[in-house]
Amino acid sequence: MSAALKVLRPGLFDTIQDRGRIGFMALGMPTAGAMDRIGLTLANALAGNPKDAAGLEIGVMGPDLLVEADSVRVALVGPLSPSLIEAPDATPKPLESNRSHLLKRGQVLKVGMIEGSSTAYLAVAGGFALPPFMHSLSTYARAGVGGLKGRKLAADDLLPLKLEHAPAGDERKLAGPFDYGSGPIRIVWGPQDDHFSEAGRKTFVSSEYRVSKEADRMGIRFEGPTIEHAKPGDKGGADIISDGIGPGAIQVPGAGLPIVLLADRQTVGGYTKIATVASVDLPRLGRLLPGQSVHFQAIDVAEAEKLRRDQEQRLSRAIADFQTARPAGGIDLARLYEVNLIDGVVF
Repeated sequence: MSAALKVLRPGLFDTIQDRGRIGFMALGMPTAGAMDRIGLTLANALAGNPKDAAGLEIGVMGPDLLVEADSVRVALVGPLSPSLIEAPDATPKPLESNRSHLLKRGQVLKVGMIEGSSTAYLAVAGGFALPPFMHSLSTYARAGVGGLKGRKLAADDLLPLKLEHAPAGDERKLAGPFDYGSGPIRIVWGPQDDHFSEAGRKTFVSSEYRVSKEADRMGIRFEGPTIEHAKPGDKGGADIISDGIGPGAIQVPGAGLPIVLLADRQTVGGYTKIATVASVDLPRLGRLLPGQSVHFQAIDVAEAEKLRRDQEQRLSRAIADFQTARPAGGIDLARLYEVNLIDGVVF
């Protein structure tokens, strides 16, 4: 019998994602990949997987998954409130997020809602037994490629697992929530910032912008003050000859409102790009919800590189600091001995 997780009830937008389909933009293929590379990296590390393994990206609300394997280790990362149904008609038992869990055949994992963020991740030890497309398992739903049949999960889908049994070992958890940072979203000017007036550039970095309802894996349209382009004839106008679009590119069409392009962005575009989001803050954008507000702050390339290196070091430390997690409902003996025992008496 093949090991799998069966989708009893799909979430809002659950897709298989890894670190992206790298190297094919020249052929017109977007990279796709995880919106929040930090969340996916942590989930994979908790599950004992390499960082480039594919996991399940959960959008706003997660699925209910039936375990059709002798056992499976799953790791959940993000502000979730999951629960476990251990037997038919049993009451769901709350589980913790930001840790791994050992599940057994017949149990149902209810991933639940995401609170205060748009994205969370589920990884399974050993990974999913799915065929790669262009060297990646990432789902690019607009073209119907990658992941599971190139689409989000649906009821009765089977997510095949590489392992019939969970590997031996303790469960692990994060020592504390990872700090994604706060404050303004850092940007680097360009490549077409000279197509905007000085007043337009000042408006962009001094104003508050709100995430509109038009926000998805392709990009985020922001609402707020309009950004003035330069006058015609002085490198003015919103249109340019189409050129390549990198992750976090910020287009400003003729309407004057910014669009930040994310994982499923198109490979080329013909609107001026006032700036590009520093890679250190891309995971924060991948977690934003409609209605949330941001400010943008300009930095130079050297600072952007330093911030990303610092973030990678913090991510490595967070993984090195994983703690052993007690089984759900079990007794944490180490904590008991440390806190509750006084002269051999338990209070």
